[in-house]
Amino acid sequence: MSEYIIELVNLNKKYDTKAVVKDVNLKIKQGEFVTILGPSGCGKTTTLRMIAGFEQPTSGQILFGGKDIAGLPPYKREVNTVFQKYALFPHLNVFNNVAFGLKLKKIVDDNGKEIKLKDTLVEQVVYDKDHNPTNETKLVKLKKAYKYKTINTKKGAPKLKKVNLWKEYIDEKVKKALKIVGLSDYETRNVNSLSGGQQQRVAIARAIINEPKILLLDEPLGALDLKMRQEMQLELKEMHKKLGITFIYVTHDQEEALTMSDTIIVMRDGKIMQKGSPMEIYNEPVNAYVADFIGEANIFDGIMKKDKLVNFCGVDVDCVDVGFAENEPIEVVIRPEDLVVKKPGEGFIDGVIKSSMFRGVHYEASCIANGYEFIIHSTKEYPAGTEVSLNVDPFDIQIMKIEVRKNVVPVVFKSENTFSLYDEIYEFDPIAFFGEQTSSLDYIGKEGVVSIEFDKVDMTDDEWDAPLSGNVESMIYKGKNYFVTIRTDNNKHIFANTEYLWDKGDRIGIRIKPEDFTFEGFESIEEIKEEIKNEI
Repeated sequence: MSEYIIELVNLNKKYDTKAVVKDVNLKIKQGEFVTILGPSGCGKTTTLRMIAGFEQPTSGQILFGGKDIAGLPPYKREVNTVFQKYALFPHLNVFNNVAFGLKLKKIVDDNGKEIKLKDTLVEQVVYDKDHNPTNETKLVKLKKAYKYKTINTKKGAPKLKKVNLWKEYIDEKVKKALKIVGLSDYETRNVNSLSGGQQQRVAIARAIINEPKILLLDEPLGALDLKMRQEMQLELKEMHKKLGITFIYVTHDQEEALTMSDTIIVMRDGKIMQKGSPMEIYNEPVNAYVADFIGEANIFDGIMKKDKLVNFCGVDVDCVDVGFAENEPIEVVIRPEDLVVKKPGEGFIDGVIKSSMFRGVHYEASCIANGYEFIIHSTKEYPAGTEVSLNVDPFDIQIMKIEVRKNVVPVVFKSENTFSLYDEIYEFDPIAFFGEQTSSLDYIGKEGVVSIEFDKVDMTDDEWDAPLSGNVESMIYKGKNYFVTIRTDNNKHIFANTEYLWDKGDRIGIRIKPEDFTFEGFESIEEIKEEIKNEI
């Protein structure tokens, strides 16, 4: 038997031609609290819905205890889902909302036939005319089974009462579920009279009453206010310990993920960026995207001069990283709380405090050093204008490989000085591309590959004043400029460096001067296309 309760193997999901989940591979152990974290549209909810059975994968496997359940309908899977909007029945009270799934629960009998749980055959003790049990039994459906139990009347006199076993079973299960979520004695309350947090607990009680092996939670705290959300984070963690089952939780809230999870899965564009414990994700992000998404971070471009020595913001700084090539371009991450403020000349870089703000548990200061902005979290206030020096422990400097160093895109040459880039026409300089061979080359109609440096991509807010247009998808601040990911209207990516701040979703035009294209060659066109296809 597999040690993993659920395994996603090469899981893919497409809607028409758009891939929303791309080759996801994930293993989750019994009893883990796993959070899938990412921004809207990253594929996290689609992944959860495929595990639940509400969506069918385009390809790949969903293994439950080693068995592929990708083709099973939701009610045949040993999972239950808690939705963000709860989906409670307004005409039913708390008891009947929680009991609803149990009343409809189906099982497979000894003959392999699917039947409702209440229609299961059970042994019924035969009672005589005085309601005394005999040695005889008979098979009856659970919903018709009964027993006699002694109760006390209001006057304290004992009395025999006929009890339906099915109703008693439901009553015990509902009360147990409500006790776990902290809603004992709420059975008769109208769900519309409950607060948002109480309604959320009712939804969880309804989900756990059938004792699923996996509980799926799709942003269940999203509709709550901040204080209630923080309280429910702790309560969910406590419920997880009590139940001992696997929780798979989807959220875009990094605080929720860091607070509750045993394991965090960070997703972007349908792919898993990183998997690890909250500490690993926070302290050792694999790339700038993860570092920027989880917590606050100072992120800079740098050069790995040699083992244990990095250059960024114009200075050489000791670090602990090894294994990079000499002078390899890299990215540097330093958390604001890891920066130590010292007297001028005592740190690795000197600067001036630009602003300082009290954030409740610490002061957040902005320091300008060598033209770069550092964000500092400190319990001590440093007023604007203070001259300081910054220091950091080498162990607190995270060095990351750069995933994309420049835009590399396929083109089709349309004329002597134009080509089609993502179906739009751009001009280029033939002499710069092909040199003196230009006149002898027959390149019109052929495919090629060109590259564009990030800082050569000109973003304009007038999308009609540029050949290519799209939307700002994400931005990462790097001390003095923003690294921007643009998704074009034909669903491709272009990356740019800009000093200007844009908002996510902004419509922009993309202009590139003819002299800023670099010809990479006519070969490996299909490989480039496949890379871009996989990326999107």
